[in-house]
Amino acid sequence: MNKKYIVRLTKKEREELADVVRRLKGSSQKVRRAQILLKADVRGPNWTDAKIAEAFSCRVQTVENLRKRLVTEGFRIALDGKPRETPPRQKSLDGKQEAKVIAMRLSKPPKGYANWSLRLLAEHVVELGLVESISHETIRRTLKKMA
Repeated sequence: MNKKYIVRLTKKEREELADVVRRLKGSSQKVRRAQILLKADVRGPNWTDAKIAEAFSCRVQTVENLRKRLVTEGFRIALDGKPRETPPRQKSLDGKQEAKVIAMRLSKPPKGYANWSLRLLAEHVVELGLVESISHETIRRTLKKMA
């Protein structure tokens, strides 16, 4: 099958990739990307995608995607990966709010209940106005950190 995206590395890029592989510099993903790019280089070994995928225990699609990323987005992004477009979600509760949830859990449950349930705690946290909304799972994670 004809390759749509051809990997042509410069001497400097090849040296950098070889350095990453030799020193195991960076994350394991970065090292694997470097290995794949070195083997896919037309001026180097020029392995097939299937052979590269087998050698590095990944899918052929992974090799094709990395090839495409190198050609369309550049060497840096192909090696280091893309930064996230949206940052990871922030914590739902800050330290003071967590302390109030823990204190509430240790207090007596409301009248008519023998114990606090996670859903009951979540309802009361919203009723008190600590947060606009919260799931029982967030309450569980907060309480689990106590142990």
